[in-house]
Amino acid sequence: MADLTEHRLLIGDRAVTLLEGPAGWGEMSPLDGYPCDPGAARRAAEEAALDGWPPPIRADVPVNALVPGPGFDPLAVVGFAAVKVKMRGPDDVDLVARVRDAVGPDVEVRVDANGAWPLELAVEIIERLSRLDVRLVEQPVATIDELARLRPKVSIPIAADECVRSVDDARRIHQLGAADAVVLKVQPLGGVRAALAVADAAGVPAIPTSMMETSVGLAAGVALAAALPELPYACGLATAALVDDVTHEPLVPEGGRLRVRAVAPDPVLLARYAVSSQETMS
Repeated sequence: MADLTEHRLLIGDRAVTLLEGPAGWGEMSPLDGYPCDPGAARRAAEEAALDGWPPPIRADVPVNALVPGPGFDPLAVVGFAAVKVKMRGPDDVDLVARVRDAVGPDVEVRVDANGAWPLELAVEIIERLSRLDVRLVEQPVATIDELARLRPKVSIPIAADECVRSVDDARRIHQLGAADAVVLKVQPLGGVRAALAVADAAGVPAIPTSMMETSVGLAAGVALAAALPELPYACGLATAALVDDVTHEPLVPEGGRLRVRAVAPDPVLLARYAVSSQETMS
């Protein structure tokens, strides 16, 4: 294996490992409370640092604005063609209504429940959301089987996220007709190439999305979006402004789009967040 230099960081209360190699930089930063095998995250970081990513077929990718909770700032979604609202339960339907009123009829609105709703509650909430012209509901229930049972009962398209962690999961979603789209995060899937294989097996549109990484990790999500054969949905990659970064040139959108480019961290910021000396491996 070619040499890798490992940089172990603590950014806030989050452990972040950056790998520097001949092809560039990769990030390993599993997020507390989000299902992600550390081994898969390591493979994703090694892919970026050692192999690089598949050639892009587009120079930039569309991204959605994010409304993380009730503190909705209308100015934060200006210029985006799509907005995603994080929902916890029925009370947040009012938040979605406020977002819809603020952005008008021409902006796509979708919601994300992170698998939190029981099946019957999901049916009830999605019926209410249908009156607000919501385009997509991400992971309303927890499992593939529940998605397959839910989908025929609702009129809004459904996306799978946390329940997709392998090609086998994607094939099962396809076989059961459990989802209209799959949300793909590079770290939990083990890299850009692994995520492309999952997208192919699912047979439905893919939506690359961040795991709140620094811009080094976001670059992998952008590389995935740039390599997909089709990209009908805006990607959930406009999150650099929500975290402390390791570069003074973060991956932030312009006009609702992110340019495809590699990111290298700033040495001063690496030193600021370092928790151990660099370790070179062969």
